[in-house]
Amino acid sequence: MTADHGAGFEAVFLDPVGQVVQQRWADAALAVAFEDLPPVSAFPVIPGRRWGPGLWWSSTTGRHVTAGSNAMRTQLMVLDRDPDVTALAGQPVRLLWRNRRGQVRSWVPQLFARYTDGTALLADCPSHPDAGGERALTAAQAVAEACRHIGWTYRRMTPLDDILAANLKWLAGYRHPRNAGRPGLAAAVLEAFARPRPLIEGVQAVGDPIEVLPAVFNALWHRQLTTPLEAPLHERAVVSSGSLPHAGAGVTADRLQEDASGSEDNHDEETRDMSETAESADTDAGGEEAGARRGEAV
Repeated sequence: MTADHGAGFEAVFLDPVGQVVQQRWADAALAVAFEDLPPVSAFPVIPGRRWGPGLWWSSTTGRHVTAGSNAMRTQLMVLDRDPDVTALAGQPVRLLWRNRRGQVRSWVPQLFARYTDGTALLADCPSHPDAGGERALTAAQAVAEACRHIGWTYRRMTPLDDILAANLKWLAGYRHPRNAGRPGLAAAVLEAFARPRPLIEGVQAVGDPIEVLPAVFNALWHRQLTTPLEAPLHERAVVSSGSLPHAGAGVTADRLQEDASGSEDNHDEETRDMSETAESADTDAGGEEAGARRGEAV
């Protein structure tokens, strides 16, 4: 197994009955539905951290995805909203290879996402560009090479701007289909914003804001309505129907390699989740350093 030749990579994963399987990476990528597999490695629990491993309910699949950090949960939100993504999983595969000195190395990417065209994304979710240290950056280059060999992509996902992250967390609290409301309400909401107008004006045109606002936020989450999420979301934010451009599977593995080198779905629980403040960068980085130590064999 050499990182210089894509065919030298191998995959380790758990089969549906929990047995460990090791298989040639190119073969596993073709035959294995990684989106249906449990984590191949447990997420570390870091003493003293306010946020530990948990479950993210995916509006894409209607199933839970294991998340190991606040940074990972934030990136799950991004992928869960991406219309090109059809399935998600947390840490379903470990990659093995040999470095130039013949030493066996391994890495467990934090996220797996399946795209509508059948290709997939493996991703890590650092809280800052240097999280994980040299080991993580070296592994990122190897995993990007493994993905390029089979036509997939790998990415160390860039942390979101604070405002964008806060807006996504708010909308995620309304991602469940029940927030679309009574029959006919969703259609009325879309009609109200057929032309761009301030959020509160469209809501009041439909009816009682207590009933209508959840349906508006649900439509914003699902991209049926749009508003610039890089600015604070408030009652005068301009909302319109249709979809904004999004980042999907169109980024090449070559480009991504360059980048690498340089609770339950209960609404009350979701709302509490969204109101939590993000972990500090130092705390989150500490968790990822530990994850890096677990991810790469010595």
